[in-house]
Amino acid sequence: MAVKRTGQLSLAEAFLGFSLGRPSRLDDIDALVKWYRFEKLLKWLADDGVGRPAYPPLLMFKALLVQSLYGLSDAELEEAIADRLSFRRFVGLALEDSVPDHTTLCRFRNALRQAGLLDRLMGELDRQLEAAGVMVKAGTMLDATLIETEAARPPRSEEGARDPDAAFAKRHGKPGFSYGYKLHVAVDQGSGVIRRLITTPANVNETTVADQLICGDERAVIADAAYHTHARERALKQLGIKPRLMRRPNKHHPKLPMRLQRYNRLISRRRAAVETTFATLKRRMGLSAIRYLGLAKAAGQMTLAAMAFNLRRWAALSSA
Repeated sequence: MAVKRTGQLSLAEAFLGFSLGRPSRLDDIDALVKWYRFEKLLKWLADDGVGRPAYPPLLMFKALLVQSLYGLSDAELEEAIADRLSFRRFVGLALEDSVPDHTTLCRFRNALRQAGLLDRLMGELDRQLEAAGVMVKAGTMLDATLIETEAARPPRSEEGARDPDAAFAKRHGKPGFSYGYKLHVAVDQGSGVIRRLITTPANVNETTVADQLICGDERAVIADAAYHTHARERALKQLGIKPRLMRRPNKHHPKLPMRLQRYNRLISRRRAAVETTFATLKRRMGLSAIRYLGLAKAAGQMTLAAMAFNLRRWAALSSA
């Protein structure tokens, strides 16, 4: 297909080395990543049709990463790339280049999802993180968090919701209910990077998808009591993985013995680091709501957010 030529320096930019603006986190990320490997995966989005030249797929992919890093809507992303020099530099746009509009960005995101490329792009990032020695694999911390949808909330007793895939769930330790989706993650203990993630409706219990989050090469799995089953504990031991799963009382043992209470406290201290992941995603990266309708689009948003989070962690660990 015809592809726009972008990033061509003007005379003024050539003299300045296109180093306008202060160095940013994006510059640190850009220097770490082997982008040509992502470009090879993105070539499958080539369009054989005719028409106006398209933006390079890598430029569009990097724009979506910027969107996830800063919690921007499509319209806000278009405006921010046009306005901020660090954003232009990262995605590969010179000062005189036009900026993709919000509808173009939205169509590209949908094309990534429909082509099944998001998981492959996440896998490529994982390989680069592992090659760089970022992943520790000492343990995998499992947890989940509720993320409400921006779709209108229906009455709980009525059907016909605008987003039929979203669901209600009780908020732990808080009054009322959340309406939206649940993000389940497997976080590498030590590095804090997200190794696996699954997006479900909000009413899906954590233990339902837990086995899909276990990577198999970790030395331990660390999780709260919601993930504990005797079958899962046995299966982990058979794989040579230490099951560090908190215990909960039941009708036969309404109160845990002191030994298990101490055991739970030790695990709680170790798994507390996973809360930092959710705090960063929600408070620092603006992942406060699902912007799109349907489980597939919600999962796409979460996957892009996880990749952006891992890039952020990589840059932070490299500069420490």
